[in-house]
Amino acid sequence: MPERPAAGERAIIVQLDFGSDDCAEQLEEVRLLARSAGADVCSEVFGRRHSPDAATYAGKGKVLEVAAEVASHKADLVIFNHELSPGQERNLERILACRVIDRTSLILDIFAQRAQSSEGKLQVELAQLDHLATRLVRGWTHLERQKGGIGLRGPGETQLETDRRLLGKRVKLLKERLSKLGRQRGVQRKARGRGDLLNVSLVGYTNAGKSTLFNALTHAGAYAANQLFATLDTTSRKLWLGEAGNIVISDTVGFIRDLPHELVAAFHATLEATAQADLLLHVVDSASMARDDQVAEVEKVLTEIGASEVQQIVVFNKQDLTGLPPAVERNEYDRITRIRLSAKSGDGLPLLREALAEIALEKLRNTRAQPLDMSLQSTL
Repeated sequence: MPERPAAGERAIIVQLDFGSDDCAEQLEEVRLLARSAGADVCSEVFGRRHSPDAATYAGKGKVLEVAAEVASHKADLVIFNHELSPGQERNLERILACRVIDRTSLILDIFAQRAQSSEGKLQVELAQLDHLATRLVRGWTHLERQKGGIGLRGPGETQLETDRRLLGKRVKLLKERLSKLGRQRGVQRKARGRGDLLNVSLVGYTNAGKSTLFNALTHAGAYAANQLFATLDTTSRKLWLGEAGNIVISDTVGFIRDLPHELVAAFHATLEATAQADLLLHVVDSASMARDDQVAEVEKVLTEIGASEVQQIVVFNKQDLTGLPPAVERNEYDRITRIRLSAKSGDGLPLLREALAEIALEKLRNTRAQPLDMSLQSTL
């Protein structure tokens, strides 16, 4: 399991440009990730390459530059904002004489720190073990062959076989526990879904302001902070909308560029609630220069979890930072598609409430009309 960066651990960030247009945004994002993990970023090393180096990812010259920064700042940790192979990690650690982690390990570590519920902790541990399993298979091939010698001959397991077996048993146990929790969650969702209540899920890029909006609407007091992945555990509350009655609104984990597949798989049971919602409020940080890329990343994950067909309203949040007034946009069919607001200041929240009430009333009408339609069909 990747070691967790301790608070105040001195870190060097490495960001390489392979011809991307958003390197500045990527660098700012990894700064936030590192700070969210508790690291003290003391230096950054930037470089350009046509393709990754097979042995060290960054190439000999750039690695020597990183080594000089490590020595100069007495760094404990080097963070590559890329995905490293086990071999590249080992080679870099040998040259740099300090720990090296990649983007996936960094995100997994943040999730490990943020998880509060028992289910969240199980999901994170499963993701970490899945990540470690690739390191065992690819990284420890030198242990594959049974050694001879005094005390080492005869039947038995190699160290690699032992570790694989123990890791496999733990993964199986975690999956069984998560499956049981997933079934319980499914029963709860079905119980909610049998009524007329509109089920709404907040989705969006991490740090877009989902939890702030959730608190502004429901006064739930969910943890909200200017950091990445402040929310991991799904929280659901009822929201009263006057004539439309109650709706159920859920705050969910944020998405991010190159979200590790291990995490998407481990959090699948949690994310199922998103796919089974009646409506998604896709919260966007309208003040971010990378908002279009962030929207695309969220849409990609929604497709991966089977939620791309769920009705969606895009909520452009943080309008207090852009200076644009609150507004509602509709399409040619008079359906609400976008809302501009500020969850922090409260400007535009009444517009969102009106939009939710409109959709909740539509669901009520449709739900109550279904039995009538069936009875009409039976008489024909």
